[in-house]
Amino acid sequence: MKNNKFLEEKVIAIDNPSLNTNDKIQAALEIFCHDFDLEKPMWFDKNTKEFNQISKTSFREDQFIESIWFDYLEIELIDDGKKKP
Repeated sequence: MKNNKFLEEKVIAIDNPSLNTNDKIQAALEIFCHDFDLEKPMWFDKNTKEFNQISKTSFREDQFIESIWFDYLEIELIDDGKKKP
């Protein structure tokens, strides 16, 4: 996000039943950061709290070691509706 507009948007599907939700989130974040040539941001307690409450969280510049070219990165868990066996 920059100036309240999406600069880029990407959906990453992690369909590995052996991973728990947290591991899937971390795997998707790694893929995203790799694809956009970003260093993975630091995950703070506020990210866990936001994610548990609303299934999304954002990362501001202070969570990246290198400077970023956007205002913040937002990730959201999208439930595909599939039931687990």
